[in-house]
Amino acid sequence: MTCDADQRQPGRSGLIQIEDCLDADGAIRLPPGTTLISLIERNIANVGDTVAYRYLDHTGPAGTHTVELTWSELGRRLRAVGATIQRVAKRGDRVAVLAPQGLDYVVGFFAAIKAGTIAVPLFAPELPGHAERLATALRDAQPSVVLTTTGGLGTVRDFLAAQHRSPHVIVIDQVPDTDGEAFEDVELDVEDVSHLQYTSGATRPPVGVEITHRAVGTNLVQMILSIDMLDRNTHGVSWLPLYHDMGLSMIGFPAVYGGHSTLMSPTAFIRRPERWIEALSDGSRTGRVVTAAPNFAYEWTAQRGVPTVGAGDIDLGNVVLIIGSEPVSMAAITAFDTAFAPFGLPSTAFKPSYGIAEATLFVSTIAPTAQASVVHLDREALGAGRAEPVAADTPAAVPQVACGQVARSQWAVIVDPATGAELPDGHIGEIWLQGNNIGRGYWGRPVDSRRTFSARLHTTRGAAGHAVGADVGGNWLRTGDLGFYLDDNLYVTGRIADLITVGGQQHYPHDIEATAADAATLVRRGYVAAFAVPADGAETDGQDVVIVAERAAGTARQDPQPALAAIEAAVQRRHGLRVAEVRLLPAGAIPRTTSGKLARRACREQYLDGTLGVH
Repeated sequence: MTCDADQRQPGRSGLIQIEDCLDADGAIRLPPGTTLISLIERNIANVGDTVAYRYLDHTGPAGTHTVELTWSELGRRLRAVGATIQRVAKRGDRVAVLAPQGLDYVVGFFAAIKAGTIAVPLFAPELPGHAERLATALRDAQPSVVLTTTGGLGTVRDFLAAQHRSPHVIVIDQVPDTDGEAFEDVELDVEDVSHLQYTSGATRPPVGVEITHRAVGTNLVQMILSIDMLDRNTHGVSWLPLYHDMGLSMIGFPAVYGGHSTLMSPTAFIRRPERWIEALSDGSRTGRVVTAAPNFAYEWTAQRGVPTVGAGDIDLGNVVLIIGSEPVSMAAITAFDTAFAPFGLPSTAFKPSYGIAEATLFVSTIAPTAQASVVHLDREALGAGRAEPVAADTPAAVPQVACGQVARSQWAVIVDPATGAELPDGHIGEIWLQGNNIGRGYWGRPVDSRRTFSARLHTTRGAAGHAVGADVGGNWLRTGDLGFYLDDNLYVTGRIADLITVGGQQHYPHDIEATAADAATLVRRGYVAAFAVPADGAETDGQDVVIVAERAAGTARQDPQPALAAIEAAVQRRHGLRVAEVRLLPAGAIPRTTSGKLARRACREQYLDGTLGVH
């Protein structure tokens, strides 16, 4: 967001400048009254005729149908839908968006905020396997209004009836623009809650994080600075679901800098990942293009989405690839790099990152000019809480990908959760965060909110630590994630709730899962879950290890016994663990979160109650 760029583009001089968002010391300080809605209004006034959001609809029989919204058109839709919300809801009411992916979803989300209510981005009930999560979120948020579309109306009504809920239902695409004449302007305070971001439910039932206008604005500026999106000719491309925090960020970027994002549905991506590549290439030809996805998406695209070299003139020379939402896999990065280097993908394209819903999203990433890097650590030391580098070819080596530097005006310290003391670099502890991007708490859960969002740091390491400049005596966010610092890089090793402890030694499930995938070609890579279950004997601290894996494509008729034996032997040899059971399941049987991560908690629960793999 540079002044020079604005001077080259008439009509853009009224847009917000990055200098407007920084104080004299370079810290992020949003201009008074800055909200997503004030930024949208600024775009309407200055670049109203330019495209704000583009949706690639792949559902029709005639191929891709492109739908666009300019900033002015978006403004009219927000007033119309917002006025309709105001007729049936009061300020502070929750308004849930239960709509399919598309521009109507974008309109519904922003309209709920503009109307002075609290948006609750969820998903249409037809999303397979997630009815319980949706029901939990609705019970928790208690929305007085539900927004949907004509296409989703039937399933939404049926679902609400089954849940014995009767909120007002507004069909976004049936609201005429003329209804906007009745809209009553609302003064939004930066400390008001903009929306509730429900967590993925990977390690516990989903809870709604209260994201304020200040938090979302601050986090978007942090991302723009960290990823170097200061050039306004930067566009987003995303298939991530819009109820996911990163999906929301991909529609938040344009609101800040007046650019645009191209969206598509997760289903369109899964069915033909080459569509993602084609959209990235189209954006790369006209400017810098940024996208984001978890490990599995890059692995899937490397397997199924590589076009023929020279076909369609694919050009990825101006692409930035954010990879996050779980411990980042170097194997996923390498596979994608190898597959798409012939299409001009830069060696610096990948940006391993760390984020969490409680921090609105973004925490850290590597520098814009840096390449993704990995350090190999001793497995036994890692389990004991120490990060001790070893050679890559060491039998006990565990790869860890660097997630770079923490965003400006945000602090991340590594803490012993039992004592509240900051740990030295090279020691593994819980990651605690502080900054104006941190959410306010969990909706309707004061006890959980105090424990998670009001942690106290008892001691720091002074100038040698990572709390310099923070409000050390103030509130810190306990993330539940484990990590360490090494050579000025933050590394994330996993979730505390996922740790497997056997014989007094801690093991990371994704490390065991990688071993299982390496041991047998019968296993579908990226679709393995390892977890602990109660054991009969006391010699294992009361826990047994279970590994559940999906079969790779084309292996349904293969004898599984050699693969099962190979996995058990590999885990015993590499981790010193006896595996109580290895279970092979068909593709799609392992539960995943709505953001595509392994849902180990749900997998374990289904295993214990006998419903895993039962349809």
